[in-house]
Amino acid sequence: MTGTYLDGYAQVLAEVAATGRRLTRDELDRRRALGERAAEEGHSLRSLVREHLAATRDSWPRTPDGADCVLAAVEQAVDAFAEGYERAQRLAVREEEAARREFIDDLLYGRSDLGRLAERAERFGLVLSRAHAVAVAEGPEAYDDTAPVTRHVEAALIARFGDRRILLATKNGQLVCIAPGDEDDVLTSFAKQAHAATDGGRVAVGRPRPGAGGVVHSYEEALSTLELAARLGLDEPMVRAADLLVYPVLARDRQAMVDLVLSVLGPLRSARGGAEPLLRTLQVYFEAGCTAAEAARRLALSVRALTYRLERIHQLTGANPADPTHRYTLQTAVIGAQLLDWPAQEI
Repeated sequence: MTGTYLDGYAQVLAEVAATGRRLTRDELDRRRALGERAAEEGHSLRSLVREHLAATRDSWPRTPDGADCVLAAVEQAVDAFAEGYERAQRLAVREEEAARREFIDDLLYGRSDLGRLAERAERFGLVLSRAHAVAVAEGPEAYDDTAPVTRHVEAALIARFGDRRILLATKNGQLVCIAPGDEDDVLTSFAKQAHAATDGGRVAVGRPRPGAGGVVHSYEEALSTLELAARLGLDEPMVRAADLLVYPVLARDRQAMVDLVLSVLGPLRSARGGAEPLLRTLQVYFEAGCTAAEAARRLALSVRALTYRLERIHQLTGANPADPTHRYTLQTAVIGAQLLDWPAQEI
């Protein structure tokens, strides 16, 4: 079967042994073409080189005069054959990379027929009849498929989980991991590896969703969660969309949120230094579980200074942060201010 790729080889060696000539350009092109064909048909280069050497032995000249010429011809022929083989392999790799990139784009944007998308997914290790969750990692720089960060994270996941139908890719400079929705350990490990590899980058995880359309929804949810975490100034390296569901609900009616922020927190703008210091005080106070001592420590203030600020907020807004009745309104308004980037942005 593989002897086909030795077509004309023995005859060329015989002519070289008899005349001492080198291989012609057409003969070298013929060997390259055979090498390409062998690669395209999936044959092993190792076995093909072995067959070339066996054919060389069979065609070896009986007199030593032509031995050097034959060795030079063998070097030319095998080199040309291997060049064609490697060229075909590089082309196959590029085509595979292009197909993979096209599939990822179609999958994450939902641009292809769902039935056809499911068929293509099998090729890349995904079974879209199952629910999948998507995690997205971002760092201080943009990453592509060949970046050291990407290779490091991929190697770590493969070493730990092997073939678990995981797809790791890059999109818009971010790392994207798609995994079965019931294998949360994969996404947790991805988050850990990506956080370390990106020098403290943040990872967001969308909720598991079924089908090809579910991958799109989970991806979009992860992107929204990344943006939300940045606006809220969350310190956690891994944030889950499921844990932040209340925030999109609060932000859904923007005008109502604007009205709340301006009516509740608007009076803080009349304070010395503007609204920002008192707004930050409220934010940290709520994050500290309304514990004055802990909030004061985080703000590098004395408890007395913190208490003065809370009293000033009460005077300006009419809402007492220490009063459970007022606390929910104030805290919701503070969250709204973060989502709207107020007072840095006019609303």
